[in-house]
Amino acid sequence: MKARAHLYISGRVQGVYYRAFTQEVAISLGLNGWVRNLHDGRVEAVLEGEKSLIQKAVEKCRQGPPYSNVSDIDISWDEKPEGIIGFNIKY
Repeated sequence: MKARAHLYISGRVQGVYYRAFTQEVAISLGLNGWVRNLHDGRVEAVLEGEKSLIQKAVEKCRQGPPYSNVSDIDISWDEKPEGIIGFNIKY
């Protein structure tokens, strides 16, 4: 089942390779979307694809790359993906 997840990731997630890590995870699972840093220190991400694969990506995002420390991930789900192609880091 196709789905879309909008994530807000809190903790030590900026300056620790988190966006590139998220991009690598998404691409390895065949997901589309984007990731970016927010001014409040969180990271925001959108993942589109098979719901089961998005759930795998979220679990990897909870672990994060070395030196990160994820304290929380706020997720909102939508059953209608926007049709994003590829996975990009937004600056």
